Amino acid sequence: MIQLHDKHFVPFITAEDIDAVVKRMATQIASDLKDETPVLIGVLNGAFMVMSDLVKYYTGPCEVSFVKMASYEGTQSTGDIKQLIGLGRSLEGRSVVIIEDIVDTGNTIVELKKMFEEQNVKQLKIATLFFKPEAYTKDIALDYIGFEIPNKFIVGYGLDYDGLGRNLPEIYQLQS
Repeated sequence: MIQLHDKHFVPFITAEDIDAVVKRMATQIASDLKDETPVLIGVLNGAFMVMSDLVKYYTGPCEVSFVKMASYEGTQSTGDIKQLIGLGRSLEGRSVVIIEDIVDTGNTIVELKKMFEEQNVKQLKIATLFFKPEAYTKDIALDYIGFEIPNKFIVGYGLDYDGLGRNLPEIYQLQS
């Protein structure tokens, strides 16, 4: 068990299991886009670790970029998405893969999809390491899902609780 601020978290997913799933996702994306040079776009801050590891395992040519969105305060999604840092160049006619750390309500995915459709991308795919199907309220298909998890708050491997826990190599779940 670990403590971050006022909350206690228990071990949930090992670093080895995460690594195996990220490798599988990278292989699947590379296979699906073998004739493309996609732009892999990580959603900061949470996706920095999955993005780094995924790119290491990605076997084809690709470009890497990031956007920064915010929707969390503490352990609750605010439901209000704020784009903080956008892309500095056009993606028109390009194949784009959004790399998310976690998808729960889907609010961020809606905003990202809208942003990239406005850029007239050739194709848009969405990858997430963690997916909470119980919390997902949107009808946008997710192309690559690493783990389906219960609707409980998690930290580690890029995910934080009020700034802490991003550096943990494994995933911890909020203690009930």
